[in-house]
Amino acid sequence: MTADYLLTDARVFDGTGNPFFYADVAIAGERIVAVTAPGCFPRESARTVLSLPGKILCPGFIDIQSHSLHPYLKDGRGLSKVTQGVTTEILGELWTPAPFGGRRTERPSDAPTWRHFSDWLRHYETRGVSVNLGSFVGGGSVREWACGWDAETPTDHQLEQMRQVTAEAMEEGAFGIAPALIYPPDSYSTDHQLTECARVVGRFGGLYIVHLRSEGDGLLESIEATAELSQLSGCPVELYHLKASGERNWDKMPRAIERITELREQGVDITADMYPYIASGTGLSVLIPNWAHEGGKLYENLADRETRRRIHTEMLAPQAATGDFASSDRGGHVMPLDFRKDQNKRFVGLRLTQIAEQLGCDWAAAAIDLLLSEGQRIGTVFFSMCEENLKLQLQQPWVKISTDAGGLDPATQANPVHPRAYGTYPRVLGKYVRDERILTWEEAIRKMTSAVAERLRLRDRGQVRERFFADLVVLDPTTVADRATFTDPHQLSVGIEWVFVNGIPVVERGEHTGALPGKALFANHS
Repeated sequence: MTADYLLTDARVFDGTGNPFFYADVAIAGERIVAVTAPGCFPRESARTVLSLPGKILCPGFIDIQSHSLHPYLKDGRGLSKVTQGVTTEILGELWTPAPFGGRRTERPSDAPTWRHFSDWLRHYETRGVSVNLGSFVGGGSVREWACGWDAETPTDHQLEQMRQVTAEAMEEGAFGIAPALIYPPDSYSTDHQLTECARVVGRFGGLYIVHLRSEGDGLLESIEATAELSQLSGCPVELYHLKASGERNWDKMPRAIERITELREQGVDITADMYPYIASGTGLSVLIPNWAHEGGKLYENLADRETRRRIHTEMLAPQAATGDFASSDRGGHVMPLDFRKDQNKRFVGLRLTQIAEQLGCDWAAAAIDLLLSEGQRIGTVFFSMCEENLKLQLQQPWVKISTDAGGLDPATQANPVHPRAYGTYPRVLGKYVRDERILTWEEAIRKMTSAVAERLRLRDRGQVRERFFADLVVLDPTTVADRATFTDPHQLSVGIEWVFVNGIPVVERGEHTGALPGKALFANHS
């Protein structure tokens, strides 16, 4: 047997959670062809031998919640991701550019011809990308096909359209459906509609993965509703970025964990993922009540004097259906970042209450003024979680790691972003494994690799195992760490020394090689 690469002398963490071992790991073409006892693979049979004493060799990390869809249309290298050790990214929360049709009438400018779910994924592979890419079908895209941006309850005909669109996406390799229930048009979805789409996904053996309707005041109720959906539809469910948002809700996390554990003991297939930060990131526009987004007329509504007055009043005294973010105790926790107009860039790094003070108004009026000025959602960080809950979540066996971010090149970024885009996986390994010992290396790596692969039924990725694809990471356990911060986010992580994707090095001695060997991944529903 011959090999292109032979990796020796490292501690091998195979991704399953089993204790590490020493082995020779041989790569030929796209696959791992041997995992032998040390010294048992002939050195002369390998084109390149890498001796890696003191290093860890493990599977490449699989990001189940990625937002690299638009970034990779411009730059397929994914520097911020591969330098974390990410080798596979799964897209699709809320929105996918295809399937296109029905009442989806406005195409993204960079997706002029895509109609079928699989078209855009194949485009990445043809164009070139450093990581493997798969996707769920966006829950908002499915609803938009049938209902547009109307907040109406779907008719029987519209429900059938959504079932059909979901089935077609599953047939084309979607891993499931991914609603994000705080964002329009997904926020207009009824429980019955969501259950019916999940029923279709369940028939294909797929996954319903969801941004809960509430991660704050209604966290426990949202978990119950998702568990009920799973039981009614027969579809397994995954909770995106598990959190208890807002200080008044922090005591809900232990109860949420207890309830999810209890549901699992009762046979409900419910799991979750998370990122290792106490701040979340989304658009400032989530502060605006859901009804004001209806019909895609957010900015028109904000500009109308009477409608603005109603929006402002409701933001300061939110109604039950307004959402987690529009609450008067949140202004001090809100840091808008993504300003694109020169007159607003002076506000970068300030909390919304500080911006409001400069503008001479309250935080709600400041948010409305900023959105109108920018004409875009304004990427924003919400400091809403606590460290104690984060550590508790990390220790749950049914929790995985994800970034909730896209792949970026720091050299081309002008505006701040959430540091999770650069530091998620090294932060877990450096801070919570090596330094604080919240997790073992074995368990942390499992949460990043085989746990995700098994959830997605990626049967030949996520482990250091013969005949599996050679998606591999070599890291230095003494130096692996995140460098990105909230005030200086565009910094690549350190300590990830080699990254192989489908047998090709995309990171070599900490530097991107320029290789673009990533593949489009489609779910196997057989």
